[in-house]
Amino acid sequence: MKKLFLVCAFLIGISAVSFAQGRGQRQTPEQRVATLKTSLSLTDDQVAKATVIFTAETKSNDSLRTAMAGGDRAAMRPARAAITAATNAKVMAILTPDQVTIYKKQLADQAAAQAARAGGN
Repeated sequence: MKKLFLVCAFLIGISAVSFAQGRGQRQTPEQRVATLKTSLSLTDDQVAKATVIFTAETKSNDSLRTAMAGGDRAAMRPARAAITAATNAKVMAILTPDQVTIYKKQLADQAAAQAARAGGN
């Protein structure tokens, strides 16, 4: 009975670790647009424009990551922040005023969640 319990506990532990490791994966531009389409009720034209914007951001971040391969992550933060700020500005330019309000709230919520995660480390 003890062995069965230990085996079950071990399997649950492995499952929990596996699940936790998958959470940090980046979303594709298509996944990001799909999320915004749902939360902001984007039109087809806005979806097309947002896909181009997020694809360009992904390429810029990939280029930055390649250029600084093995480099200091802290040194990369300002460049990534600039890319993200430019992307957010471009996205807001294609949104209606009501959508911009919702998008800004989503960004603020993401920043708060990220700060909470960073504070816990």
